[in-house]
Amino acid sequence: MSTEAPKRDQWQWENAIAGAAAGFATVAVMHPLDVVRTRFQVNDGRVSHLPGYKNTAHAIFTITRSEGLRGLYAGFLPGVLGSTISWGLYFFFYDKAKQRYARSREEKLSPGLHLASAAEAGALVCFCTNPVWLVKTRLQLQTPLHQTRPYSGLYDALRTIMREEGFSALYRGIVPGLFLQVSHGAIQFTAYEELRKTIVDLKSKGSEIQNQNPDQLLNSVDYAVLGATSKVAAILLTYPFQVIRSRLQQRPGGDGIPRYKDSWHVVKETARFESVRGFYKGITPNLLKNVPASSITFIVYENVLKLLKLARKND
Repeated sequence: MSTEAPKRDQWQWENAIAGAAAGFATVAVMHPLDVVRTRFQVNDGRVSHLPGYKNTAHAIFTITRSEGLRGLYAGFLPGVLGSTISWGLYFFFYDKAKQRYARSREEKLSPGLHLASAAEAGALVCFCTNPVWLVKTRLQLQTPLHQTRPYSGLYDALRTIMREEGFSALYRGIVPGLFLQVSHGAIQFTAYEELRKTIVDLKSKGSEIQNQNPDQLLNSVDYAVLGATSKVAAILLTYPFQVIRSRLQQRPGGDGIPRYKDSWHVVKETARFESVRGFYKGITPNLLKNVPASSITFIVYENVLKLLKLARKND
């Protein structure tokens, strides 16, 4: 009986640790652009509690001047927690799903099974992390123009939301969140895996060493290109879901009534007042944040995974 399966199960935590490290590194570097993106996403031109920004550079300058570093890093703690937990769970669930599908197959997994693995992982992660993303969004939208008492932090936000709006409020935006997580992750990881296989095959043909480990063929530049390319494809196809989710997750006004009732209400109002352009508000800071961020994520993930595997071999 092969010892490969027990070894895979024994060291399953490698993927979770590598993913968590990648998520933390990504948020720490790119968070100010995340704040700018969120404020652009919800500003439909009909709200009074958000300043108007001309572009990404103007937004960063204005936030720095009026709110300081604290404004640029609003929602940083839930951002770090959410991203670290999300990436850790995502890589863990994704690898588990791939292993399950691979058990009955000798050959490499097909693009369809990579897609199914990524979709399954995305759905599970969404249910686990939606409350954290809701709090992050609300903290990022707190400005000096806000009329309601601001949340003092993650714990105060969770407690206040539970008291004023009930437990179900923590899952506002779960529907577009599910579509976003499943489709975005599925597109990104499928593109990543297929491009990775293509690069490995090309490098294998040009290598003099036969049957070389794929990990030895790829370097950090390859991982950066793979991460960035797959991310751009995913963003362009799924960005409207991000806008819908952010608008749903806004804090209710002083009367306690949410600005939008549900996802369909967001779609109708956005299409009516802003047309297609409204569904892509904030895409510039989003690309500036996520394309290099995805490169960082996959560089850290693949290299941490290599180190953990090396440590395992030395044991």
